[in-house]
Amino acid sequence: MNEMQNPPPDLETGHRNTPRFAVSIAQNICDVQAAQRLRYLVFVSELGGDGPLVDHDAQLEQDRFDAHAVHLLLRDTTRAENDQVVGVYRLLTEKAAVAAGRFYCESEYDLSRLKTSRLRLLELGRSCLHPDYRGGTAMMHLWQALADYVQAQEIDVLFGVASFHGTDLDRLAAPLSLLFHRHLAPEPFLVQAKGAGAVDFAPLPADQIDRVAAMRDTPPLIKAYLRIGGVVGQGVFVDHAFNTTDVCLILPTSRISTRQKQIYSRPLADG
Repeated sequence: MNEMQNPPPDLETGHRNTPRFAVSIAQNICDVQAAQRLRYLVFVSELGGDGPLVDHDAQLEQDRFDAHAVHLLLRDTTRAENDQVVGVYRLLTEKAAVAAGRFYCESEYDLSRLKTSRLRLLELGRSCLHPDYRGGTAMMHLWQALADYVQAQEIDVLFGVASFHGTDLDRLAAPLSLLFHRHLAPEPFLVQAKGAGAVDFAPLPADQIDRVAAMRDTPPLIKAYLRIGGVVGQGVFVDHAFNTTDVCLILPTSRISTRQKQIYSRPLADG
């Protein structure tokens, strides 16, 4: 399933009122289901995903990791009370991963280097925004809350699967090649794709890449992580069931510059 994929951004014009944002951690099953309903809208209805625990009748995109995770919820309090969640992040700590049996993306990537690094890890997943809230300030509100959580938990490394839509590696060759030429993780963080869908992707020569076009074809959320110091693991994972090509994004918090930290965690006014 697309872990950190955002569809192309739009402006926040799909709602009538100026949004008033509030971010909180899910406190009960109703909060978690509100996150799962938004995930269903984005990952299932919009992007065509599915999964063994997806509840199509109730329109809930769910899996076995949800019970162990921290769910960040972005609400627009100007909306109807039962329809306020417009953005979500799922956070899985090392302790939660032990309880769940593994990290989510360990089905696609060998995380041995990260798990033996003695660094404090946090897996990011299921990040998405309601279609009406893309391209505005909504994601920054989620990122502010994420930055607060990362600081409070003294996290050293953020990581998670990020998806390109589609499985045609020839079509994705340019953006993938640019990632591996310019943003490949250093050895201590160089996780490796594994399993039946793993492909040891061979990048195009650097002089054959149209960098402008390649960046245009890179999902917005991937570009956002690259801007604040994110890097990618070795190889890609082609998921034919969900029609995605996945990379593993790793963000050591030490790589975030002082200026970038200010952008990443600056206070934001409502709206």
